[in-house]
Amino acid sequence: MLLNALIVIATIAFMELFSIVAHKYIMHGFGWGWHRSHHEPRTGWFEKNDLYAVVFAGIAIALIWFGTRGYGRIEWIGAGMTGYGLLYFIAHDGLVHQRWPFRYVPRSGYFKRLYQAHRMHHAVEGKEGAVSFGFLYAPPVTKLKQQLQAQQNQLRGPRGQAAATDHAAPAARD
Repeated sequence: MLLNALIVIATIAFMELFSIVAHKYIMHGFGWGWHRSHHEPRTGWFEKNDLYAVVFAGIAIALIWFGTRGYGRIEWIGAGMTGYGLLYFIAHDGLVHQRWPFRYVPRSGYFKRLYQAHRMHHAVEGKEGAVSFGFLYAPPVTKLKQQLQAQQNQLRGPRGQAAATDHAAPAARD
């Protein structure tokens, strides 16, 4: 039982590391087509970005199913993924994006830092120049402010003008 609990806890920790990398390089990379909806105003209960949760839930369900049929202890990896999904739902969807029927804005401590870090992630338009890609880990806010300023300066280029990005206004057609 202790080994199973350790597998669940290790999986939750691994999922945060995996999520940071996936958020930065997949969701803000070639997977932007799904993730873009998360950076735009939501018009209903769901957004296209929620498909990522469906994919990961499917993987967790498959691991639990195969694990309970004798394929090693992989059901505990699936349980850890499910636990991470629950924490993500509470912290990210509930606390930060307030997709719950009630609102709570933390005033101090870890939850305030998490809230501020993710709000800073959304401080830029488009997929370029974002900071803080974790969902449960939040770097110090002062460090994020410095990174955000450096990213913005880099995007502006040497003359202080905005560089062309996917969120720049489209050129007028003739």
